[in-house]
Amino acid sequence: MNKIANRQVICETLMEQVKEDKSIVALCSDSRGSASMTPFFNAYPENSVEIGIAEQNLVSISAGMAKCGKKPFCFSPASFISTRSYEQAKVDVAYSNTNVKLVGISGGISYGELGMSHHSAQDIAAMSAIPNMRVYLPSDRFQTKHLIEALLKDEKPAYIRTGRNPVEDIYSEDNCPFEMDKATVIKEGTDVVLIGCGEMVRPCVEAAEILEKEGISATVLDMYCVKPLDTEAIIKAATNAKAVVTAEEHAPFGGLGSMVAQVVGANCPKKVVNVALPDAPVITGNSKAVFDYYGMNGEGIAAKAKEALA
Repeated sequence: MNKIANRQVICETLMEQVKEDKSIVALCSDSRGSASMTPFFNAYPENSVEIGIAEQNLVSISAGMAKCGKKPFCFSPASFISTRSYEQAKVDVAYSNTNVKLVGISGGISYGELGMSHHSAQDIAAMSAIPNMRVYLPSDRFQTKHLIEALLKDEKPAYIRTGRNPVEDIYSEDNCPFEMDKATVIKEGTDVVLIGCGEMVRPCVEAAEILEKEGISATVLDMYCVKPLDTEAIIKAATNAKAVVTAEEHAPFGGLGSMVAQVVGANCPKKVVNVALPDAPVITGNSKAVFDYYGMNGEGIAAKAKEALA
């Protein structure tokens, strides 16, 4: 079982890259521990900035540094960076087209027992609604590394959401197909399409395995690039399937499910079912307990797929 969280991979990747590119800067809002960025801060203090608990300043300062030629990666809990500094993300980063990478750590319901104040069940919808802002939810540590390396090569704004805990590997170091802004086809099938993002990709893979044992063929898409959305991959997969099921660690409105439904409805109409968090404060518990309770696991997604096909 993998014990390396995606946030740790971001730190390791930045530490590798900053050796050759001194324009890389990490900024935190009293969150270097939560972001797993303490090793970076200790090794490269001249490339590190601690802002304190001031998320609006965090984003604005990052934008200013980008205008001076730096490559800032801006770390803060997803629940705060996507709400408290929303105006700064909209104006200073996206509207001003600054090379700022906003990293929302401990996304979704990662903070578990801390409750709704620390959950980020709205960030996909909120950040995707900002023109010029890209939104990414890598599904495992190997994909995270590829994504960060790719983002270091461009100068466009982006929001990256990672969870708090390690997630089971989907890919491997030697087999991690990655193309920027293109969904990864993990499995091809003919009956139903399962589309997941972030931590929900692994349950989609497990659901496909369950369905296969029951004679149901499923395509699995890893939609790590929520915006820009890979509409071509969605249409191709959905055209010959009987139904589509999306899975996201997000509220049922405005996220991956809503986006996929728009694409399918406009191009190849058929039933789309969204597996997501409820439109209510979620139960208290760790990620697994919450996912199991709401059917956001392999068994739950497989059950929704069978309902959609019925």
